[in-house]
Amino acid sequence: MVSPAPCPESRLSASPEDNLQRTPLHGLHLELGARMVPFAGYSMPVQYPTGLMAEHRHTRQAAGLFDVSHMGQLRLVGPDAAAAFETLVPVDVQGLAPGRQRYGLLLTPEGTIIDDLMMVNRGDDLFVIVNGACKVGDIAHIQKAIGRRCQVVPMPERALLALQGPQAVAALSRLVPGVTGLVFMTGSAFDWQGADLYITRSGYTGEDGFEISVHADHAETLARALLVQPEVQPIGLGARNSLRLEAGLCLYGNDVDTTTTPVEAGLNWAMQKVRRTGGERAGGFPGAQRVLGQLDGSLPVERKLVGLVALERVPVREHTELQLGGQRVGEVTSGLLAPTIDRPIAMAFVASAHAAPGSRVDAIVRGKPVPMEVVKMPFVPHRYWRG
Repeated sequence: MVSPAPCPESRLSASPEDNLQRTPLHGLHLELGARMVPFAGYSMPVQYPTGLMAEHRHTRQAAGLFDVSHMGQLRLVGPDAAAAFETLVPVDVQGLAPGRQRYGLLLTPEGTIIDDLMMVNRGDDLFVIVNGACKVGDIAHIQKAIGRRCQVVPMPERALLALQGPQAVAALSRLVPGVTGLVFMTGSAFDWQGADLYITRSGYTGEDGFEISVHADHAETLARALLVQPEVQPIGLGARNSLRLEAGLCLYGNDVDTTTTPVEAGLNWAMQKVRRTGGERAGGFPGAQRVLGQLDGSLPVERKLVGLVALERVPVREHTELQLGGQRVGEVTSGLLAPTIDRPIAMAFVASAHAAPGSRVDAIVRGKPVPMEVVKMPFVPHRYWRG
């Protein structure tokens, strides 16, 4: 199997503007006054004139519209698709009921994470969404590994919008009334003014909300119709990052990558029991011996991804070294001043001996120690709609 190089989803690309791809909403972003930056090979809006803090708070209070069309969308088609995909992920794909969505992980032969993804059983296919910077490598990896067992159909003609926040359902249901019947991690097909939509009640902010797959030809019309709704404002990459960090959600390329196992990242919940213990479908995925060994304790887990809160009002950024008694014990992977709780927060890998909630470490910021405490995530409670 091919093991693609790490795909730093969060990194800003160094590509010249002329070499960047554009989403179907590029012109709309410019019209709305967005500051555009290179991201995952695309020209993407990092923020709009109201600024990151206002966008973050608006999403927590009302509804924010995100352009995530840089993400990769693909279909796995055929009667063997679910079983075939299970050979690449430590996830119960075959037991996923029609209309249900699940988080998954593509793994290397060493049991480390190539990418994280979302999948939906749409009845006649398995609909998969992967990270934008990883999508070329992911699709090639999937095609080479299981392309003889099912059709692997990329969907570059589709855009992807995310509408997130406690008032997202009120705004979207005016256009697509049927979305009120969805609950968290379910999806369905809808029609809007002749455009076919596939909508899941999901997202990456910790709020209730939706992700909407729509043909590129209809994306701008749909986005404008949503922005007319009084609850909705456009939101850029900056607030997308601060929202997901407050929600305790990993960002590929920052918090997890091909050096990270699912157990180290605290993603045990993403590996269902049927793939972990006993039965014919346990194991059978890349790196299973290592992953299952870390799960049952027969192999060591030397580091763990944890949440940290600074005990002083000093933001702690990614790559900051963590020490205890002058000795290195870890490194920050993501960090910022959290707008919702107004405190510096971070995710970090620390030695397992120091990973328990309540443990203290020092972040070395400009040569000075900033005391931090390990806490349970999320930093801000999730508000998903489960019915």
